[in-house]
Amino acid sequence: MSKQTYSVCLCWHRRFKLALSEAPQEIKTLFDQYSENELMTPSNLKRFLIEVQKQEHATEEEAQAIIDGFKHFHRRGAGLNLETFFKFLFSDSNLSILPSIGVHHDMTLPLSHYFIYTGHNSYLTGNQLSSDCSDVPIINALKRGVRVIELDIWPNASKDNVDVLHGRTLTTPVELIRCLRSIKEHAFAASEYPVVITLEDHLTPDLQAKVAEMVTQTFGDILFVPGSESLKEFPSPESLKKRIIISTKPPKEYLETKEVKEKEDDSLHGKASGDDEAWGKEVPSFKCASISDYKGVNLDKDDIHDEEDHDESDKSHHHVAPEYKGLIAIHAGKSKGGIDAWLKVDPEKARRISLSEQQLEKAVITHGKEIVRFTQKNILRVFPKGTRIDSSNYNPLIGWVHGAQMVAFNMQGYGRSLWLMHGMFRANGGCGYVKKPDFLLTTGPDNKVFDPKAKLPVKTTLKVTVYMGEGWYYDFKHTHFDQYSPPDFYTRVGIAGVPNDSTMKKTKAIEDNWLPTWNEVFEFPLTVPELALLRIEVHEYDMSEKDDFGGQTCLPVSELRSGIRAVSLHSQKGDKYNSVKLLMRFEFH
Repeated sequence: MSKQTYSVCLCWHRRFKLALSEAPQEIKTLFDQYSENELMTPSNLKRFLIEVQKQEHATEEEAQAIIDGFKHFHRRGAGLNLETFFKFLFSDSNLSILPSIGVHHDMTLPLSHYFIYTGHNSYLTGNQLSSDCSDVPIINALKRGVRVIELDIWPNASKDNVDVLHGRTLTTPVELIRCLRSIKEHAFAASEYPVVITLEDHLTPDLQAKVAEMVTQTFGDILFVPGSESLKEFPSPESLKKRIIISTKPPKEYLETKEVKEKEDDSLHGKASGDDEAWGKEVPSFKCASISDYKGVNLDKDDIHDEEDHDESDKSHHHVAPEYKGLIAIHAGKSKGGIDAWLKVDPEKARRISLSEQQLEKAVITHGKEIVRFTQKNILRVFPKGTRIDSSNYNPLIGWVHGAQMVAFNMQGYGRSLWLMHGMFRANGGCGYVKKPDFLLTTGPDNKVFDPKAKLPVKTTLKVTVYMGEGWYYDFKHTHFDQYSPPDFYTRVGIAGVPNDSTMKKTKAIEDNWLPTWNEVFEFPLTVPELALLRIEVHEYDMSEKDDFGGQTCLPVSELRSGIRAVSLHSQKGDKYNSVKLLMRFEFH
C-alpha cells in the first residue's frame, strides 16, 4: 500500500475506473506527419515503417496487411486513424524483438563458438539443501529452451540402482531413469538444437555400466556417440540437431567413497587448496549495475563440489566401465596443477573445464586473456558457489565477457540475475544457442585476443524513450498495489553488459494512474553493444514499505528493433503477462 491513511471513512469510494488510453503527444505528431485527412494510407504507413521504424524493406503489401488487421476497429478500412494506429503500435505485430525471426546465427561452427543456455542442479525444485528432486524442473527448463541439463548421480539406498540428488543434503532423490525419460520426451519441445547432459558422477564402475545401459536404451539413435577417444574439435549445433550429448569426467580410476567424502568435506569447510593460496584472497571488482547482493553467507573459499574436482588423489587403480566411458562426447576435467595448467590449450583435444563463480572471479584478475583464448576452442562451465543454498544466482556477464559458454544457473532462482539469463537467450529465435561475438572467437596479429579489461571507445549510443504503459488494470487485482487508489508506477531502464556499459536509470513516478505516461528519454553509450542487455523494470512507488513489483523484461541489444515498439513485460518468475506492455522508442546513434 503506498497511500497512508490515518482514519477510516466509511463513505470512501475506491477510485478504480479506467480512463481510455490516450496517445502521447509525440505519437499524435507522428500520426499527423504520416497521414492525410486523418487517415494513414498504405503508402503513408509504408513510409512510416521505413523512416521511423527503420524497416528498410517494408512494402505497401505489408502496410496493407497491417491496416486489414485493424479493420474491425474502424469503419473506414482504407487506412489507420489515430486510434487504430495507436492500437497497432501497442500490438504483438510491433514488438521490440521479433519472435518470428527464428534462428538467424550461423549454426555450423563448433559448439565452443556459442553461449549455451545452461542449468545447474537441474533436478531441484527449490533450495539446495532440503527441496525435492524431481523431473518437473527439468521438463520446465527444456520447455523454456535450456540446452544443458545437470544431473548429480549417486547409488540409491540399496546400492543396486542410480538416483539423482544433491549429495549429502536433505534433498529427496528421484530415479535417474525417470529424469532420462523426461529429457527424451521434452528435449526438443522448444528447440531442435542439441541437449547436453552434464553428469556429476559419484558411482562405482558397476553402476556406471548400469547408467551406460540406461542411457543407450533410453536415447537410442538420438544419442551422439563420439567416434574416437576424444574430439579434436567439437561438432556444430547444426550437425547435432535433435541429438543428446553426454558430458562428464571420463573415469580413470574409481575413488573410494570415503576418500571422496573427506576431500569434499575439506573443500566445503573452507580448507585452502593450493590454487586458493596461489591466487590469494583478492576479490575482483566487476560491476553489473543494480544487481543486488543476495542473502546467504559469503565465504572466501571456493565451493569445489563439482565433478572435475574428484581428482586422481587415490592412486590405487580399479577397473572402469568402458561402455560408460565410450558414451562421453564432451570430456570434462582439469589438468593437474593450477590455473595455468587448467587453461592450457591442447591442439589435439577439445575439452571442458568447470570453475565456480568464485574461482572465475579470481582467475579473471590474472588470467583474463588466457580464459578468452581457452574458450575459443574449449568449453568453460561456470557454476554457482556452494553457499547459494537459496538457489540464487550470480552475474552471468563475468563469464560471457570471457567467452564462457556454459554459465550454469539455478533456473528456480528467480531474481535479476535470472532475468539477464532469460534476456540473453531471447536472442537467435530462443533456440538456446547464441553465437559469441567475433571478437571473442578471433586471434589477431601477434597472437592477440580480446582483453576484457581494456578500456574501449564507444561503438554506438542507444537512445531509449519510455512513453507509457498499459495492461496492469487487466492482469492484477485492482487492490494489488493500493487499497484505495490507482497505482503510482515508475520505470527503471538500464544496461547490463561490460562494466563500463552497465548502468541503471529511472523515470519519475506517475501518481494514481493505471495508464502511466512518462515521456522520458535516456541515452546509453555502449562500448561492447554485442554483449549488452537492455534491462526494463516497472515498480509501484510505496512510501511506507518496499516498492511493489509491476513487471520486467530483459532484451538483447543486438536484436532490438529500432523505432516505436511494444515491450511485453514478465513476472518475477519470467512468465509473460497477458496484457502488461510498455510503449518505447529505440534509436541507435
